[in-house]
Amino acid sequence: MEAEIIDIEEFSKAGKPIPPGKKYQIRVDNKKIVVNTQIISGREILQQAGKDPDRFQLNQKLRGGMVKRIALDEKVDLAAPGIERFMTIPLDQTEGKR
Repeated sequence: MEAEIIDIEEFSKAGKPIPPGKKYQIRVDNKKIVVNTQIISGREILQQAGKDPDRFQLNQKLRGGMVKRIALDEKVDLAAPGIERFMTIPLDQTEGKR
C-alpha cells in the first residue's frame, strides 16, 4: 500500500495541523516535490527542486504572508505549523564566491 502523502501547503492554508506521515509534498516555486522525511535541510530542498544550492537562496512562505530565509544547513521541520511553500531567488553574481 502506498504511504499517504501529506500536502503541506493544503493543510497549512486550511489552518490544520500537519499530521505525521511517511511522505510530505512541498511546493518549491511552482514545482511540487514529494520528500520522504519530516526534517530536511535548505540545501536538500534546493537539490530536490533541481536548483544549485551555490546559486540560489531559499525562502519559506508562512501562513499570513510572512517570508523567512532558510540557510543551506538549516533544518526545516515540515510538520511545523504555518509552512505553506518555498521560493527560490537566484543569488546576485557579486555574492558568495569571489
